[in-house]
Amino acid sequence: MDVEKIVLNGERNVTLTAYTQPVEGEFNHISKRPAVLILPGGGYSMCSDREADPVAFPYLEAGYQAFILRYSVGEDSVWPNPLDDYEQAMALIEERADEWKVLTDKIVVIGFSAGGHLAASAATMSQHRPYAAILGYPVIEGDCAKIYEKTAPDVIAAVDENTCPCFVFATRTDNVVPVKNTIHLLDALEKHEIMFESHIYSHGSHGFSVCNTSVTADPEAYSNRVPHWVADSIEWLKDIMGDFANGQMKQPRFSKSINGNREPFLNVDCTMAYLSGKPEAMKIIEPIMHMSAGQGQEQAAQVDGAAMMEALKLMTLRHLLSYAVTYAGMSQDLIDQVDEQLRQIPNK
Repeated sequence: MDVEKIVLNGERNVTLTAYTQPVEGEFNHISKRPAVLILPGGGYSMCSDREADPVAFPYLEAGYQAFILRYSVGEDSVWPNPLDDYEQAMALIEERADEWKVLTDKIVVIGFSAGGHLAASAATMSQHRPYAAILGYPVIEGDCAKIYEKTAPDVIAAVDENTCPCFVFATRTDNVVPVKNTIHLLDALEKHEIMFESHIYSHGSHGFSVCNTSVTADPEAYSNRVPHWVADSIEWLKDIMGDFANGQMKQPRFSKSINGNREPFLNVDCTMAYLSGKPEAMKIIEPIMHMSAGQGQEQAAQVDGAAMMEALKLMTLRHLLSYAVTYAGMSQDLIDQVDEQLRQIPNK
């Protein structure tokens, strides 16, 4: 492994530490690696060492390249300096991607506390959007953020349909950053249909990092499940990013998006609520709905399409069609056929 420390801004003492692993050779199934960019916490007054190297190690073990950004703090933390530091770090990683063997479209940001605020800002308002964000007991809301840096923006207001998938964890008894920061972020992500996973553990104070004895003086004060966030986040990334295989990453198990509503063309992974507002799509879907509802039923003429649509509006068309195949005897090729027809319709 190579370790390199780069000064990004000498006046503000901003540095990027790169931990890069070899590829090919003994790692002949890997040509490039995904990466994590770690933003330690510290209330915008410091960058905690406890949330730096100890966090990098498990992701290195999982096969990632790891980078630690020590961003502008103290008097230099006036906004947008920290976000500019993030942008500069991401630009450098992209610039040296061939040298560092990084997959530039698979860079994940990890942030804790105030670093979680910066990571969430990167996920919602940066030019270099990460593939995903892992947020540990993050400062999210404007009033809370301004306690640490009065110019810090409110992340909630910035969440939109372009926000990347998020893995968020915290404890119910956090004594520094109220858990409502996490809860309100999840509400915003749900409202904008952003993929997320969250773990709110019952007990534990603020700043637990990876929550083992190397970084936490009294791990018994925490729910014994708190350290699981590390392994869970790595498995979550495999779900939405894929895993190593034959020189490239496998196809992920799940899409980065919670449904197909944001794709360029309509498709069977759109929700019924979304498709119901697309007349061209409904010309394709409604006959199939009536046919499947009436299959083997003498009351087919009594089917109320509007009532059915209301009841099923949160379901994707794929799920609905799978029921038609399973329970109404429709063709096994139905889903692919409908998807092909819908993908001829631009999603405007």
